[in-house]
Amino acid sequence: MKRFELLEHTADTGLIAYGHNLAEAFANAAYGLFSIMAELDGVREVESQMVAVSAEDTESLLFNWLNELIYVFELERRLLKRFDIIEFDERWLKAECWGEKYNSSRHQLKSGVKSATYHMLKIDKDQVRVIFDV
Repeated sequence: MKRFELLEHTADTGLIAYGHNLAEAFANAAYGLFSIMAELDGVREVESQMVAVSAEDTESLLFNWLNELIYVFELERRLLKRFDIIEFDERWLKAECWGEKYNSSRHQLKSGVKSATYHMLKIDKDQVRVIFDV
């Protein structure tokens, strides 16, 4: 099963992420986000960081999750590529995220992502769709 596919959208970028369940789709959406931002082949899984988010509903949880990961990158310059969901329900997500600090001599950035948006955001039982403001 493919993890995600990119969506063409006017002036923005989007993706549909898949999984065997919704938690896996959230993890694959995070992987897709970082693959938009950087070439992930050279990113090593040497550091982990716990990320936890909550929300009033599942759509807001996806929005908060992805925007928290963008914040982690912007603030700490950490490229992440593995997302182990530890706890997950409609309003709470806790994950151990693996990657490493950005190093300009080893990592190639591709596209800046400002935020996830609610525009066209959709959640099904085993897939999610989100558009990013780039």
